[in-house]
Amino acid sequence: MSTHASTAQPSYLVDTGERKGLMAWLTTTDHKRIGLLYLYSMVTFFFVGVGIGFVMRLVQLTTFQKLITAQTYNALFTVHGVIMIFLFVVPGLPAIFGNFFLPILIGAKDVSFPRLNLASWYFFIVGAILAVLSLFTGGGAPDTGWTFYAPFSLKTGTNVSLAVFAAFVLGFSSMLTGINFITTIHRLRAPGMKWFRMPLMCWALYSTAWIQLLATPIVAITLVLVILERFFGIGIFDPAKGGDPLLYQHLFWIYSHPAVYIMILPAMGAITEIIPTFAKRPVFGYKAIAFSSMSIAAVGSLVWAHHMFTSGMSNVAQMVFSLLTMVVAVPSAIKVFNWVSTLYKGSIDFQPPLLFALTFIFLFCIGGLTGVMQGALAVNVHIHDTYFIVGHFHYVMFGGTGMALFAALLYWFPKMWGKMYSKKMIYAAWFPMFIGFNMLYFGMMILGVMGMPRRYYVHLPQFHTMHVVATVGSWFLVLGLLMFFGTLLYAIFKGKKAEDNPWGGVTLEWTIPSPPPLENFEEIPTVTHGPYHFEQKEAK
Repeated sequence: MSTHASTAQPSYLVDTGERKGLMAWLTTTDHKRIGLLYLYSMVTFFFVGVGIGFVMRLVQLTTFQKLITAQTYNALFTVHGVIMIFLFVVPGLPAIFGNFFLPILIGAKDVSFPRLNLASWYFFIVGAILAVLSLFTGGGAPDTGWTFYAPFSLKTGTNVSLAVFAAFVLGFSSMLTGINFITTIHRLRAPGMKWFRMPLMCWALYSTAWIQLLATPIVAITLVLVILERFFGIGIFDPAKGGDPLLYQHLFWIYSHPAVYIMILPAMGAITEIIPTFAKRPVFGYKAIAFSSMSIAAVGSLVWAHHMFTSGMSNVAQMVFSLLTMVVAVPSAIKVFNWVSTLYKGSIDFQPPLLFALTFIFLFCIGGLTGVMQGALAVNVHIHDTYFIVGHFHYVMFGGTGMALFAALLYWFPKMWGKMYSKKMIYAAWFPMFIGFNMLYFGMMILGVMGMPRRYYVHLPQFHTMHVVATVGSWFLVLGLLMFFGTLLYAIFKGKKAEDNPWGGVTLEWTIPSPPPLENFEEIPTVTHGPYHFEQKEAK
């Protein structure tokens, strides 16, 4: 693979245009800067969400308490869900690492539509501001839960309309990003970069982009209908007017279950980049991983009603969705098998990104297997809307997408900022994060099996012990997160200068300087072989 790294061009972090400072960032069309704009804004919202979750756990420290009112508690779990899902995990990896690295990974100078890319960030910020405004305006913070289920979302006097409109605006950001990635991958691959020579992160982003493009309009229309229903009483979801609240659930989950794969597919793509680099051998089963990304996107769009087994549907529908829920686990299992097989007999270099990648595999497997359990109808009816669901969901979203985002951040940090963080501090941060995570969310799953319903403001004495365990776990988890992000923040300003290729990676981003030059490559590279072409012989 021949490439010519740029030495003449300044780093993308240097202001070269007419505008300087903050204005240069707010008007940039450089995909790398837009990736960082997303990162900085998302990490800010992430810590707001963490703070709300922290307060919710404090509320559960006593059986009957007076810390906050029940109405405030309802508002907290709604806002926690809206922030974490719509402002962090759904846009997370594609918006940050997709924007920053997709063009570099395929040998391009930028995305296909740079101005549309900037517009997508502005849609994101406007949606985020509206979501925050909904807490302090109108009839008070929304109290419906992040799913906005009808008919309650139609009747409540809280400020649901603005929160729903915020989610609608955020959908445009997601769709524009999807359009950009699909066009970029189709049109801007470097000479010789055939489909099966693309790094697997690109396949993951490509699959994700199709879901963003095809599924997001459905939830956008649904959310508009909720607003119209609230203002004009048109009676689509309101049973008192001949509407069907189950229709809302179907329309919501037709988007929101594929949205789970918008969250997890890029995470899997990042893990697939990290593992070959630190095992120093080609990825096992390249095509199987590429096609499993596409099949997750396809089959994942057909399983939405497993969220509704207790809502009322025919026996045939229940059996079909139960079967499809089992089927969608197969391509995820293929990926896990291939990751472990890539590590087998590899020359493993145990660095912080690999530690978090292995943490992802462990936690994601727990999340995935507890998901397959819920595909079984008898189990699902028993644990639906209990803390088990909350625990399972966080194992997949935080243990999966969250840990993969942290792994990707550690892996590409030296490339993005040209600085290196303290590895000892990252290892130190991992322990409270891992211990606290499992105390908190495994504790929730135990509570769910015991019968503790989710979203309850108070709990009965028999649930108290596990609530205390979970709350103490949340303290460890927050400590680990503060250590993790504190270490990275320190490294951005005071870190040692990083090498261009500190991990010995072989994909295109490791052939250019750190931080990357403005247009990535001085000459567009010519690709002559697959992406994971390690020179040394594999261990026998």
